[in-house]
Amino acid sequence: MAGKKTLVLGASTNPARYSYLAMNKLSSHKHPVVAIGLREGKVGDVEILTGQPRLEDIDTVTLYLNPTNQKPYYDYILSLKPKRIIFNPGTENDELEEMAMKNGIKPMEACTLVMLGTGQY
Repeated sequence: MAGKKTLVLGASTNPARYSYLAMNKLSSHKHPVVAIGLREGKVGDVEILTGQPRLEDIDTVTLYLNPTNQKPYYDYILSLKPKRIIFNPGTENDELEEMAMKNGIKPMEACTLVMLGTGQY
């Protein structure tokens, strides 16, 4: 079974960051990972992109940006038409969750790392 293509938004090359841990864990669980961060870099085999590149077939967007930093990405995230958006702890955002639901996207307040660890991803 193919994994769920996942966009990590707020990606970092800093090993202390949750986004870094999530990229590694998603890859080890055989989920294709696309990463967007403020700076280019590489985590394992995953290139961190910048800006708002054209992406296709994104199943899940997992957020590692606080609500203020999410704003410039609202239209971009919605344009990707993911099945779900995971709001990791600290990224909860009623405004974006509301927009997601209106666009048929399931918002989830959860932790990607926990979901992977417990087989709920």
